[in-house]
Amino acid sequence: MPRLIKSAGAITAALAGLLTLNSTVAPPASATQTVGTTAEYVALGDSYASGAGLLGKIDTACDRSDRGYPAVLARSLKPAVHRNVTCSGATTAQLTTAQGGNPAQLTALSAKTTLVTLTIGGNDIGFSGILTTCVVTGVSNPTGSPCRAYYKGGGTDQLAARTAATQPKIAAALTAIKQRSPKAKVVVVGYPSIVPDDGAKCRPSLPLADGDVGYLRDVTKKFNAMLASTAAAANVTYADTYTPTVGRDMCRSAATRFIEPLTTTAAAPAHPNALGQFVMALPVVDLFTRSS
Repeated sequence: MPRLIKSAGAITAALAGLLTLNSTVAPPASATQTVGTTAEYVALGDSYASGAGLLGKIDTACDRSDRGYPAVLARSLKPAVHRNVTCSGATTAQLTTAQGGNPAQLTALSAKTTLVTLTIGGNDIGFSGILTTCVVTGVSNPTGSPCRAYYKGGGTDQLAARTAATQPKIAAALTAIKQRSPKAKVVVVGYPSIVPDDGAKCRPSLPLADGDVGYLRDVTKKFNAMLASTAAAANVTYADTYTPTVGRDMCRSAATRFIEPLTTTAAAPAHPNALGQFVMALPVVDLFTRSS
């Protein structure tokens, strides 16, 4: 049966070791579990997996960093083979078609692959553009809900429709992964908490209308719910990265946030910083810790 991983224990252990967090952003020993010398781990996905904007760049074209959660996982789980083909800007289309000079991501899979992580779909619904629209519309009505009105105008919930349209693409991706790598444990890794979960104001950290904070929160939650249900239907695991990042969103102080604001040098705007990527890895590490 598919499992929903929230990894409270692993997160507690990780946070306890933050004072000694080194430049490789590796999980502490208490959260480490090897997957064996015969394991082959392939990481697929977009900028939330590639570690966009972080130091330790290993692929400039894809904005891929050795501090993204796949690299953190590889250092923790120690597979014999690790292929990280995550790429900033990727949509589900890039799983089967080339992205610039990079081949289709699914070509990294093989019959020997034993672990696959997948974070994809945010670019399919155009989350970057959604955030931009919400910020722009918020200027004219900072105490209202202009972004919600924009996307629900005319009686159609455009973002709900985009999420629904993305679902069969995720389902098809999972089918293709299982066909290429029938022995692999497949983990769909969700998206983190980007704005306050309690709907609190974001201004001035994020020039977002007060009423649109909750709206964007719900868009993320509904998208993650779609990912979780699609994973369950495909009998694969969903790793919840939203829950462990609640209260560490982009509206928090530099000392406490896991997600960076729009003006930052620590990561790509509205993306996880190095610590956020570290925390995103923990639910998957916990999967192996619990099953050992």
